[in-house]
Amino acid sequence: MNKMKTLAAGAAITIGVATAAHADCGIAGGNVSVLANDFPALHAVVGKAEECASSTVTFSKNHTTEHRDIQVAAMTANPSEYTTAIVANSSVVPLLNGGLIRPLDDLVTKHGQDLKKNQLITIDGKIMAIAFMANAQHLVVRKDILDEVGLDIPETYEDVLAAAEAIEAAGVMEHPFAMLTMSDWNLGEEFVNMYLGHGGEFFKPGTAEPAVNNEKGIATLNMLKALVEYSNPDFLTYNTGVVAPIWESGNLAMAQMWGSSMGQLLDNEGSSAEVVSGTLPVGAMTVAGGTTPASSLWWDGFTIAANISDEDAEATFLAMLNGISNEMVMEGDNNDRAVWLMDAYKPGIAAAGIAATAAAGAEPYPMLPYMGLLHGAFFAELPDFLQGNESAEQTLADIEAAYITSAKEKGFLQ
Repeated sequence: MNKMKTLAAGAAITIGVATAAHADCGIAGGNVSVLANDFPALHAVVGKAEECASSTVTFSKNHTTEHRDIQVAAMTANPSEYTTAIVANSSVVPLLNGGLIRPLDDLVTKHGQDLKKNQLITIDGKIMAIAFMANAQHLVVRKDILDEVGLDIPETYEDVLAAAEAIEAAGVMEHPFAMLTMSDWNLGEEFVNMYLGHGGEFFKPGTAEPAVNNEKGIATLNMLKALVEYSNPDFLTYNTGVVAPIWESGNLAMAQMWGSSMGQLLDNEGSSAEVVSGTLPVGAMTVAGGTTPASSLWWDGFTIAANISDEDAEATFLAMLNGISNEMVMEGDNNDRAVWLMDAYKPGIAAAGIAATAAAGAEPYPMLPYMGLLHGAFFAELPDFLQGNESAEQTLADIEAAYITSAKEKGFLQ
């Protein structure tokens, strides 16, 4: 993990007490402090939770793309700097490993009668998180541009390459494709997705020994490199916050993005009618003749810190229940900001890509205690290969070596 940054670049930190309009959340008193990623769906959740602030309930929030890097140090403090961290399949694992979040069974029994079974993330028999949305990366296309060059919607990454070549050759667009290839967690996720699409296994069965240095690993790297050839040379800076505005400006024809971003691409803010009307979310691509989507299924949910008082834990749980309420889903355009797990959610076009990806059999991201170490090795070693400075074989050897060193340090390997 990187050293904790109390004010991370790009973070949005605010503190509120007794806002002008606050909800009656049934909280007698306490402190609520939220750590979350920075995208519209989570702003909707946290904003609704913030309505619970009152003269007896303090509320603070930190939306930052660096949430994974700061969560462990922040929640190791006693008392914890945050009373809740909004997490996903992978980011919850370090908190579990460190004993930094508490079981929620008692709070669910007392206050969570309206939660559905698929929202209760249970690990070793204990409820450790409350899920509120599903997510996956998938392709989004400009259907009007594909029509212009006479091509159907891609179904495979080989189709994507052919379409990108045709769009470039026709002079329609210089850099028609983008993925989330920022040289951090995002780039590691692109390897994970593509490797799953190739049918790869990350570890030798029943062990923490890496198993990516193989033909499927080489094929994964080569496809990623072929794709970024059609992306802007600055592709190593591409995360959702960068790619979404480029899409809205009309300078992309195809992109691999999170389903939770589709609401932003399909609304009328920051874009033109031409771009919005041509934007079509589709499922994740397959690759190399396989049938498994080159993507992974995710959930997002909230946890409650271990190193806080029971009063703050209960206040936070109640505030977050307000944040993930049916009322939040029905407010404004929140319904289309995510694939929500709440009853009020009505699937629309923004959910089409996630639904198609799940229906096609995408696998969940591995919730293994050592997967984060391998994921970190992916994004540390991939830039040299993608920039043409290293062979695929050497890159995979470096990935496994870096992972083995980390896994030995953490006690996962001898």
